Amino acid sequence: MTDPATLTEADAANRLMRLAKEIARHNRLYHDQDAPEITDAAYDALIRENNALEAAYPHLVRADSPNRQVGAAPTSALKKVVHAVRMMSLDNGFADEDIAEFLARVRRFLALPEDAPVALTAEPKIDGLSCSLRYEQGELVLAATRGDGTTGEDVTPNARTIADIPQTLAGADVPDLFEIRGEVYMAKADFVALNERLLAEAEDPEKARQFANPRNAAAGSLRQKDAAVTASRPLRFLAHGWGEHSALPADTQLGVMQAIAGWGLPVSDLLTCVDTLDAVLAHYRAIEAARADLPFDIDGVVYKVDRLDWQQRLGFVAKAPRWAIAHKFPAERAQTTLEAIDIQVGRTGKLTPVGRLTPVTVGGVTVSNVTLHNADEIARLGVRPGDRIVVQRAGDVIPQVVENLTREEDRPPFVYPDHCPVCGSEAVREEGEVDIRCTGGLICPAQRFERLRHFVSRAALDIEGLGEKTIQEFLDLGWIREPADIFRLKAHRQELLAREGWKETSVSNLLAAIEAKRQPDAARLLFGLGIRHVGAVTARDLLRRYTTLPAIRALAEEIIALRDQPHETQAKLDKAIAEHIGVENVGAAVGHALADFFHEPHNQELWDDLLSEVSPPDYVVETTASAVTGKTVVFTGKLETMSRDEAKAQAERLGAKAAGSVSAKTDLVVAGPGAGSKLKQAAALGIEVIDEAAWAEIVRAAG
Repeated sequence: MTDPATLTEADAANRLMRLAKEIARHNRLYHDQDAPEITDAAYDALIRENNALEAAYPHLVRADSPNRQVGAAPTSALKKVVHAVRMMSLDNGFADEDIAEFLARVRRFLALPEDAPVALTAEPKIDGLSCSLRYEQGELVLAATRGDGTTGEDVTPNARTIADIPQTLAGADVPDLFEIRGEVYMAKADFVALNERLLAEAEDPEKARQFANPRNAAAGSLRQKDAAVTASRPLRFLAHGWGEHSALPADTQLGVMQAIAGWGLPVSDLLTCVDTLDAVLAHYRAIEAARADLPFDIDGVVYKVDRLDWQQRLGFVAKAPRWAIAHKFPAERAQTTLEAIDIQVGRTGKLTPVGRLTPVTVGGVTVSNVTLHNADEIARLGVRPGDRIVVQRAGDVIPQVVENLTREEDRPPFVYPDHCPVCGSEAVREEGEVDIRCTGGLICPAQRFERLRHFVSRAALDIEGLGEKTIQEFLDLGWIREPADIFRLKAHRQELLAREGWKETSVSNLLAAIEAKRQPDAARLLFGLGIRHVGAVTARDLLRRYTTLPAIRALAEEIIALRDQPHETQAKLDKAIAEHIGVENVGAAVGHALADFFHEPHNQELWDDLLSEVSPPDYVVETTASAVTGKTVVFTGKLETMSRDEAKAQAERLGAKAAGSVSAKTDLVVAGPGAGSKLKQAAALGIEVIDEAAWAEIVRAAG
């Protein structure tokens, strides 16, 4: 277990790299070879550790992140099958608040009122092997495993041996083509009986094959080369969705599932439809209470937006749909002693308190550290060294403190430092912030080292050979203090050759690696500067919209000017900044961070110095050709069929620039009811104005 609060930026990046490789390996063993080397609990711990690190360091999320992969690419002798419609995974929620936020996100994306009912289906999340059944003219023609979501394995002969899977769909309303998706599983009682039979049949009981759990038994049984082996195993099937189809029998999730049940496929008896948060959570509690008595293993409840037209609008992100979420069952808890509270300084100067625990086992994992987040959290919990506390592990492998059992004991409170423990600079809390930060910047050794290490890290410029020891060596020598100094290291070639441990080859390789980054990816360079709130994803989103680094600086200067203008409230200023940026999922916090960075003269000097050494090319974005490709579009007024974010996302997919304000550079204004000053500006400038229906036609025409 790794606690993000105890890691430096580079350590976190390295751990994420190792986790990606380790989890991918276990995925291959689990999904492809049915030969897992670790328990499900241990595997889940790796996933939760990865999630915790990605949550703490969103800018370090890797292209090969487990959260961007589905299953594992099949490598067995079974025939490969490319899914006509990708088989996705699900995002997870672990608390009632996560589900409330899921519903809020759905309403925001669909531009619904806050109190608008959103009907959801709810059903148990069964722990089995995902399988897609393709029926043509009502006849089963193909069964395939999920694999990596894009390519699975042909298990048709094996699936035909499962009694729950009909060879022919019943009823007269079956579409010409329909893929039914669900889980192949093994009931708990059948699993126990299978292991007992395998033990009894083995010539040497000590070498008898025993499955670790019902899920492994189901996976291993379905993916047999010999269908006769599958036929001898008690496999079952439960439908929960669909893939490619020629027609749908209903316009809701529940309606389609009821039709699937009518065609002869098993569907969960606990599948229902609810339209309030209270009803959703009540159904979750009911399934949780019945969990132990269910005939199969489950680890949560799956919710899906019931209306299919809303599902289509919501679409997908990464490996999961926006319209569904898995509500996992609750965390495990344990008691231990808080032995000490240490303060760590991150690369952005944030002072993070880390609790050192008497080691305790929680959910099968021994933990000895816990993040205490910030001074407010310490005050809320009232924790002090020596307190007896309760920790829990929920979706994240890193535990959190949920209760202080001895807060009433008469001991002085913990005093949060008001100066940096590394450089002694004043530590302050910015207005509206919960975090306390060192003001030392690059004069703070903790920040300077971390900022440089972040700059050359794999997710940023990825300069081979500039590891932490080398960076520290060059810092100690005074050769580097800022990023641009890295590109001037060639001036120290002879001095470097004279140092112990450096030879001609290693020096030449290092300098060559540095020279190879003279034209770096602009998004990586922007991310590498360590500007607050500008992670790897945000940097790419900004560059997709603005294409060059000078344009990013110009944006920051525009936001600085915007902040100098009078605004009635902070909320209105933040809204204006977000609209001015005009990038989906990039809000005012990013705008303020860019403005704060470029407002500082030493950062302007750092930027100019760096760009005198490197020349990043313009950022290129793949888009769909359309009538608005290359144009600047402004949305104004109330959009009735979509949210503003959805409209801007559509514009960017069509190769247009979604701007927040009307100017002489604007090509098109999409106006809804209530459009005000922007509509007047468009008229004054002679800019074309269309309504929402006309915009929808442009989107439809582009495909």
